[in-house]
Formats: sequence, structure tokens, C-alpha cells
Amino acid sequence: MYLAKVYVTYKPSILDPQGEVIKSALHRLNYKNVESVMQGKYFEIKLDAEDLITAKQEVEAFSDELLINVNMETFTYELSEIAVVGD
Repeated sequence: MYLAKVYVTYKPSILDPQGEVIKSALHRLNYKNVESVMQGKYFEIKLDAEDLITAKQEVEAFSDELLINVNMETFTYELSEIAVVGD
């Protein structure tokens, strides 16, 4: 069993309007040292894959097919093996 932690953000060439709003709010709160803010999405997905290579292939495939808008977003992920309780 594997746990995938998938982080989705806008590509660098895409304006992040929510990130800009957050940055402006931080500046109004006197956090003047904040230079940029990127907001995104985060997913935790448990996979019952045969091995690490298969798990990586599945995470990359379903992230491209479902979790991101390939025209505007990109993703990174962490993958770790987790213990199955009760086996």
C-alpha cells in the first residue's frame, strides 16, 4: 500500500489571481516582506499498487488525466509505502 501526496499549482507562466489577492492582504496586514504567494490544491491518495514503480506510473497518469488542467497547472508528488493494518 502506498500514500501519494500530490501538490497541484499553476504553471509559472499563468497568473495566480487567488495568490495575488492573498499577497495583497498580507501586505495590508503589514507583512511587507512577502514577495509572492502561490495557492494550489493538495490530494492524499492511498494506492494498493504492486510495487513502487507501478504506484509512480499510476500517480503520474491519473494526475495528468484528472487532477490537473494540463494547459494551466503542473504537479509534484511524494510517494511513501504505508503499512496495512489487519493483515
